[in-house]
Amino acid sequence: MGKIIVVGSSNTDMILRCAHLPKPGETILGSDFAIAGGGKGANQAVAAARLGADVTFVARMGRDAMGDQAFANYRAEGINCDFITRDERAASGVALIMVDAAAENFIGVAPGANATLLPQHILEAESVFQSAKVLLLQLEIPLQAIEQAIKLAQRWNVQVILNPAPAQNLSDDLIRDVILTPNETEIGHLVGLPIKTMDDVEQAAAQLLRRGARAVIVTLGEQGAFVATPSSSCTVASYKVAAVDTTAAGDAFNAGLAVALARGEELSPAVRFACAVGALSATRFGAQPSLPRLAEVERFLSA
Repeated sequence: MGKIIVVGSSNTDMILRCAHLPKPGETILGSDFAIAGGGKGANQAVAAARLGADVTFVARMGRDAMGDQAFANYRAEGINCDFITRDERAASGVALIMVDAAAENFIGVAPGANATLLPQHILEAESVFQSAKVLLLQLEIPLQAIEQAIKLAQRWNVQVILNPAPAQNLSDDLIRDVILTPNETEIGHLVGLPIKTMDDVEQAAAQLLRRGARAVIVTLGEQGAFVATPSSSCTVASYKVAAVDTTAAGDAFNAGLAVALARGEELSPAVRFACAVGALSATRFGAQPSLPRLAEVERFLSA
């Protein structure tokens, strides 16, 4: 399997379970509270490592207790941490998460040191790009760092997966020749249109392909994923599971996609594998604690 580089965020998640999500001004009593590793970049790095990939994580954390714990966790997962740098002034990132009985969630993020990841930090990792197969990106770090990572990937012929979350506007330069993996909300933001039907999804994906994307994979939750390339499109069904917490399901999906592509699979079977990884992660509470290992995914698929 080829190497995977994840450039992205590292957070500590503070998670409260509750019967329902609060309305503005409402105070509710929760049932359970937990602290766990999180951040979209870190989730994807850990997920890919648990799926058997050789993963390098490029990130920025504070020099504090939360950063120390996260760094130790990544090392324990077998991730190459040589290009995780520490900021002397900014705190490590924190996410506040509420999860209701239907497994829906609210998430608020304080980026902290994630916001100090600069192009120079990406350039320091160029030696890893030279031998990598897939670069996996999200949008919880500065766009300048993402732009630099894409430039290096293009220089060394590394396939790029860009998970455009949290949703924000992206230039054509960032979209060109990458695999985009938005959900329905995110693709609507990318194209500036409300997404209400599958026709809307297909038209939005077609617009992004015209802007230069290599492929667009729209995650649709329990409905699976819509896959569009310049030459074809299809819907890949998901797997029915009893969802407990969907917090990291999208990150698990993206990691599964990266792993399958890194081992040489074509796009549609890679998406099927990614759907299984995402579905399994939704059956457990928390972000990184929910991420499955390869043996679990293989048993799930064989069943």
